[in-house]
Amino acid sequence: MKLSSNYNGFLSLTLTVFFSFASPIILVGMGLLGLWGLSCLPGGEMIATPAIKQVLYFLATFGSGNPVYGSLTIGLAWGLVGGLFNLCTLYRHQMYNSGNFPVS
Repeated sequence: MKLSSNYNGFLSLTLTVFFSFASPIILVGMGLLGLWGLSCLPGGEMIATPAIKQVLYFLATFGSGNPVYGSLTIGLAWGLVGGLFNLCTLYRHQMYNSGNFPVS
């Protein structure tokens, strides 16, 4: 049943890329939501408003002036890196199980 092993590897790679892509977008979204909530409190607006602007400027740097494109760019980069790490892990697992794993 080699097909099952290949399917599990593809499923693992797909899930890793998806969660690696979604993680920075969710984290930045939660941070912006928390800062927005802080700005609704009395006195919190002085802290939260400049912080929100700085986060949006940071994201706009990676998105050619658009914060949404910046967050997608960062998500794509994280997804690519997560997928490469997963491919490396799958390769090492395959080599270890075949008996050809170099012992150092």
